[in-house]
Amino acid sequence: MLEEMGKRARAAARKLARETTAEKNASLERMAAELWADRAHILAANAFDVEAAREVGLSSALLDRLTLNESRLQGTITDLRGVAALPDPVGETFDQGILPNGLRVRKQRVPIGVLGVIYEARPNVTVDVAGLAVKTGNSAILRGGSETLESNKALLETLRKALEESGLPADAVQLIADPDRARVAELLGLYEYVDLIIPRGGAALHRFCRETSKIPVITGGIGICHLYVDASADLEAALPVLRNAKIQRPTVCNALDTLLVHRSIASVFLPRLVEALKGDGVSFRAHANALPYVQQDRTGHVQPAGPEDFDTEWLSLVLGIKVVENLDEAVEHITLHSTGHSDGILTQDVENARRFTSEVDSAVVYVNASTRFTDGAQLGLGAEAAVSTQRLHARGPMGPRELTTYKWVVEGDYHIRTT
Repeated sequence: MLEEMGKRARAAARKLARETTAEKNASLERMAAELWADRAHILAANAFDVEAAREVGLSSALLDRLTLNESRLQGTITDLRGVAALPDPVGETFDQGILPNGLRVRKQRVPIGVLGVIYEARPNVTVDVAGLAVKTGNSAILRGGSETLESNKALLETLRKALEESGLPADAVQLIADPDRARVAELLGLYEYVDLIIPRGGAALHRFCRETSKIPVITGGIGICHLYVDASADLEAALPVLRNAKIQRPTVCNALDTLLVHRSIASVFLPRLVEALKGDGVSFRAHANALPYVQQDRTGHVQPAGPEDFDTEWLSLVLGIKVVENLDEAVEHITLHSTGHSDGILTQDVENARRFTSEVDSAVVYVNASTRFTDGAQLGLGAEAAVSTQRLHARGPMGPRELTTYKWVVEGDYHIRTT
């Protein structure tokens, strides 16, 4: 079954590569309109998935990721239209020049080809990846989690209908509807047809893909995210940033996991932080050196940090806190515990900001901003296929340009090589 899907995806990618930007954008607009028109059917399918997931005890974090409503669907549609409005990277030329022998050379952006995307509990990924694939002339084989099967089937039905109605190949977007996990391993072996694997899920999924795949894999999307409050930080301004980073949507990979605070401000800042956030339901895992500053809290919101707490992606209203002596110690802690996703500094010291951005090697590094901005739509990409935390070939949110590669184009006047 998957080999046939691979063949159809490869054929669809060849057709998409010939489409104009206007034709691709018109298809994206059609997809957006059809998603809203079919919202009752889509939301009913999602409600079925959510209820089934609740009955089997899916965690609250995964239930939140799984849930669609009109507002979230409208947000996904808005992102899809944002992708349509972006420049088309396909065909873009760069590094042009003329060699001493007269050959004219340039690099030209082209689609990657066929994307295999494996993800869990996020029906919005279905739409995001479909839109980005069409925009960039790629086709995609999607394998969502079993907990979101009915949602994905409903979404794919609408997206494929829109592709056909706009004259593009419906097989540009296909769904592996078989929930058997053996299909994942099968997809990872389709090297003749699939050019890139993009997993979006927990650490176990990423590890399995890295160890099993015969196809290049983009890894990422697992966030142990840090913010460091420097001695010079504006403490009044820092509190709303930390609140946003932790509680706006705690179940996602760019939510804050660990707060580092300079010792010189800890006695003033940490009690205020605990008081401000515990009302939002946040509980704290305090390093031994932070406990003396927050022991006055008797509500049970503060507990001593365990040995694994600073290596945990919480995906919930839990925040690790630690006191550090200086910027060097903050950077050292981040180096040891970060997953390279999103880390930042709150500071008024320009030199400390410069050092932090130079020395912290994460996909996205922040100065005086919430980590919640690590998102394709928020960073101007329309949507994202994934957030890559590796160095090749893409890093950070993967938008249209990150779903292309390039080829060399060499033009001559019947040149021959003589040496």
